[in-house]
Amino acid sequence: MSAPVQTENTTPTPDLDQLCINTIRTLSLDAVQKAESGHPGLPLGAAPMAYVLWTRFLRHNPKNPKWENRDRFLLSAGHGSMLLYSLLYLTGYELPLDELKNFRQWNSKTPGHPEYGMTPGVEITTGPLGQGFANGVGMAMGGAHLAAKFNKEEFPLIDHHVYAIVSDGDLMEGVASEAASLAGHLKLGKLIYLYDDNSVTIEGFTSLAFSEEVPKRFEAYGWHTLTVEDGNDLDAIEAAIREAQSVGTKPSLISVKTTIGYGMPTAGTRKAHSDAPGEEAVRETKRHLGWPEDKQFYVPDEALAHFREAVERGAKQEQEWNALVQKYEQQHAELGDLWRSTMKGELPEGWENHLPKFADAKPMATRVASGEVINALVPHLPMLIGGSADLGVSNNTDIKGGGDFEAGSYQGRIIHFGVREHAMGSTLTGISLNGGLIPYGGTFLTFSDYMRPAIRLAALSGVQVIYVFTHDSIGLGEDGPTHQPVEHVAALRAIPKLFVIRPADPAEVSEAWRLAILRRHAPTALALTRQKVGLIDRTRYGSAEGLRRGAYILAEAETTNGASDLARDPVRTGSGSGSPAAQPGRGGGSDRVSSPQLILIATGSEVSLAMEAREKLQADGIATRVVSMPCWELFEEQPEAYRNEILPPAVTARLAIEAGVRQGWDRYVGPQGDVICLERFGASAPGDVVMRELGFNVDNVLTHARALI
Repeated sequence: MSAPVQTENTTPTPDLDQLCINTIRTLSLDAVQKAESGHPGLPLGAAPMAYVLWTRFLRHNPKNPKWENRDRFLLSAGHGSMLLYSLLYLTGYELPLDELKNFRQWNSKTPGHPEYGMTPGVEITTGPLGQGFANGVGMAMGGAHLAAKFNKEEFPLIDHHVYAIVSDGDLMEGVASEAASLAGHLKLGKLIYLYDDNSVTIEGFTSLAFSEEVPKRFEAYGWHTLTVEDGNDLDAIEAAIREAQSVGTKPSLISVKTTIGYGMPTAGTRKAHSDAPGEEAVRETKRHLGWPEDKQFYVPDEALAHFREAVERGAKQEQEWNALVQKYEQQHAELGDLWRSTMKGELPEGWENHLPKFADAKPMATRVASGEVINALVPHLPMLIGGSADLGVSNNTDIKGGGDFEAGSYQGRIIHFGVREHAMGSTLTGISLNGGLIPYGGTFLTFSDYMRPAIRLAALSGVQVIYVFTHDSIGLGEDGPTHQPVEHVAALRAIPKLFVIRPADPAEVSEAWRLAILRRHAPTALALTRQKVGLIDRTRYGSAEGLRRGAYILAEAETTNGASDLARDPVRTGSGSGSPAAQPGRGGGSDRVSSPQLILIATGSEVSLAMEAREKLQADGIATRVVSMPCWELFEEQPEAYRNEILPPAVTARLAIEAGVRQGWDRYVGPQGDVICLERFGASAPGDVVMRELGFNVDNVLTHARALI
């Protein structure tokens, strides 16, 4: 088509609509061609549905991308990122045209797939298919909880939709099926997904591997479904979205039949999916669209003016909402204060004072201690919400009196994710990104494999999520090697920005939760035992506050018989500012401290084993230091001086003890050190038997330790 003559106003007309749609298409095409890489197919095919959504429905303020009551738009099919970047630029976000010209280049704000925190207006990190779909379910869950908690009949503070464009590939991924099932069960009516149904994937037509009737599948999940037969029919798309909005008790999937790479010579084929089309193909596409062939990144004034109406419209919508909030706070003062602090992400003053001390506790599993911490904090941290993948009783993640988060009862704080670990991980990210809440989710550590992609994206996005992984080693016993994690802690430690904490006793569990709550912009994984662990006498040994530095001296080396001297000369935690035990990272013990001959390093349940071995080594005259190292990642963030204080370079006799694979431990034990670990899967037997038979016993520790000396 030919570009229409510019007018004095931007009242939508069929010609103006088409001009705007083709502006999206050609901006995306030019950016992909300039970068010589990218995915032009989705932006060209899905531009009409995106245009209708963004100009006729989406409530957002381009000048305040974090407005609390904005609609969320997610591009789950993240490979089509230029569609989103074009829309963000055109509607007035702080994303200048030069950034579109810098698509996929170093330090640009337009990476190959959308990344949360990098580009204004990008709500989530997408690209791994299915993740955005599930993140959106989490956002709808978070919104439903906040609405149930704060909304009053005359004050709908939280009243936004979650929209997404999803692809054939998204819907093939298992995580989307898990999340769709959960969303249908929860009746999340604020969730509306536009399905770019173009029947093409990288290898060819979807019929090669995907022949199901998608709308019927989603109907079975409890979704409301609609179909738009022509992806260029703007009125039909608008009518479908309006109908979806009217259905308040079901999420909606709108199947929009589109042509991938619309206008390209390769339109409708797999060749339109990815990679730069080439200069001649770009020219041919522009000719087909009635666009100036020789102009790159051309934005007609009337199209830009129409898109930029979003700035004034969004500012007005937010202004009206702010007035509503002001009246709300006047009429509901106490709830208004909580609303403000919640949405600002402020932690209540003094919340740390409610962390359990476990001073007089009996031996317990660290999963049990974690449950006690959760329930001690919940009354004082109203933003804490979570649950488990059908293992709440076993993970100790249930909140006493917290109520179930269910359809029609969204104020509940216990989320039942069902046996859907992957969806749980992804929805937790969505809950966090929606704002105002600190979500946690529990399962067995061995099942962290099912949710690893979600954990990785949470770390990449810098999102606060707390993963409660119990049954953390072969010590869980009879369930056997299928349920006994061996490589999982090492695998989680390999994820950048993720803190993996394996606490040794209840006191360390309390500190671990403190750290996880304070990490507002990154995820934390807790690895907790099924079996009971011995209590560490913190009046004699190092304070659990040492966990705040990742690793600390739990018991210091001594020149004399440690066991008898400690009994006569204990150092009380907090007995004085000069006491080693009173300082985070410093260990308690007698004042007859020497440089250690040997350092035992351990995590989790193996710390007590190291302590037992130390008594015998000290009795043999071997000055032995025990270092508890619950969090490698935090330890690595400490100054070199502190790290050298805990692990002096001159002390090369070092033995690490952990019921997992050796991977990574060599950095701490060095070339002359040793590791008691696992290089095999576990076995089915009582936990103490499995631990003993696989080398986690005092005699084996002593054998390895003496060999180093």
